[in-house]
Amino acid sequence: MSMFSILRRNWALRVSVVLNVCVLLYVCAHFGSSGPWIEEPPTNWAAPLQSETFSGVDILNGTQKGATLSVVPATKDASGKSIRGGNTTSLARTRLITTRPTPNEAKVEIAEISDKSDRRSNQTAKSGTPIVQSTMSLKEAVSCNEKSSEPRRAQRGDYWVLYNYVPMSMAVRCWESVTYTTHADYTFLDNLEPLLERWRAPISIAMHAPGTDFAATLDAIKYLRNCGSPLVSQLVTFHVFFSSKHVPKVVPPTEKVMFDTYNCSLGSPWANVTLSKMYKNEKKLLYPVNVGRNIARESAPTFYVFASDIELYPSPNLPEKFLEMIRKRDQPAFYKPNPKVFVLSIFEVDEKSQPPNNKTHLVQMLKAGTAIPFHKKLCSGCHNVPRSKEWQEAPETEGLHVFHVGKRIGSFVHWEPIFIGTNNDPLYDERLSWEGKSDKMTQGYALCVLDYDFLILDNAFLVHRPGIKIFKRDPHREMLTAKTNALIKKIIVPELKILYGTRKGCAV
Repeated sequence: MSMFSILRRNWALRVSVVLNVCVLLYVCAHFGSSGPWIEEPPTNWAAPLQSETFSGVDILNGTQKGATLSVVPATKDASGKSIRGGNTTSLARTRLITTRPTPNEAKVEIAEISDKSDRRSNQTAKSGTPIVQSTMSLKEAVSCNEKSSEPRRAQRGDYWVLYNYVPMSMAVRCWESVTYTTHADYTFLDNLEPLLERWRAPISIAMHAPGTDFAATLDAIKYLRNCGSPLVSQLVTFHVFFSSKHVPKVVPPTEKVMFDTYNCSLGSPWANVTLSKMYKNEKKLLYPVNVGRNIARESAPTFYVFASDIELYPSPNLPEKFLEMIRKRDQPAFYKPNPKVFVLSIFEVDEKSQPPNNKTHLVQMLKAGTAIPFHKKLCSGCHNVPRSKEWQEAPETEGLHVFHVGKRIGSFVHWEPIFIGTNNDPLYDERLSWEGKSDKMTQGYALCVLDYDFLILDNAFLVHRPGIKIFKRDPHREMLTAKTNALIKKIIVPELKILYGTRKGCAV
């Protein structure tokens, strides 16, 4: 064999050894870095929720609690009196402190599946994907935009709106809480403090204040901020609106309303009001309920909003429990591709009873007859929640979970659910009034056509202020109802079919 042949064989052998070593190193590096596989949830699981969000924080030490914001206690002046929103000399914007999650907190791990464990959290979605429980903070999981809380004036159809006219003093980021959004005229503001005591999170309220009702509305706001609970100035933002045909004579700037004092010895402006003497009633104006609903909802500082009525009081600690459920997202309902909202069952209690603080007490009252399902004596089908009997029989548990996923079809085709959702959900039709009824039906139709899932929560509920409603005939309202039904049938429904389409089983 020639010397040239020997050198060529040696060279080929060396190249082969180098290539084998490279392959071996690549394989070792791949297995060493990847570790055990983690099956991730479907990439579109959050889409129906428009980004799961909001973790509350402990204001005193800045630690995350995965819940609603806490309330800063009122400060005191030299005389020992509490300093509240109206009699301060500057707007105290209390910024919530947040903490950055550690790398370990940002991981998503597969939940352990066990037939003996809690079946709510240990299931597999219908798609076959294992249910996962997120350990990341809600702030990391959401992509939401902050909203300005600066006061501004704007026209909205036939209405002038004073957005953020009297803003809350506590600054809240879009992921930190849930906002209760509602509407009222000043005679309903006696509900605000009992509502706040149970909610203890931001409230966005739109006040209808045409003509001379505007001055009384400002007095009511000043009374609440100066003479009531410190929660009002800390957590409530007041928006005010009125028709362009009924503009008040004077609209003072925000600063004057916020820092004006009020003589508390005069009592509340809504006490002993003769309703027939209100400007709205003297001018025979209809109450634009959906204009108020949309103003309050669109102006909420948080991503999640709870559009409700001011006389409906939620079970305590709802924001905290809701956000913890959202953070965990360990239930099959979260993984379905449908858009979704979170529904609360609603009840009434007699005028001698106080709203129950938990489900166990509520069920006891239902058995005793001191509580009934909402509107049972007025329109039982409007608020008849799917699986309501099973809901009442299910024992109370810790935390919050999805009890059942309902649809607005079949025997629930005229259901008017009240729910926690987002501003991505359809708005309310502003042509409908409170007097004409059916003011939420058109939104319900849109939700049905869009195939929304109505996630009914197990341990949370709403209770109307004490006093069970009974049917009272009102010929004037019956006439307005007939006109509204004609408007819906002839004009609104055809529009909705063009804009949203149709779906079998959906109806207004």
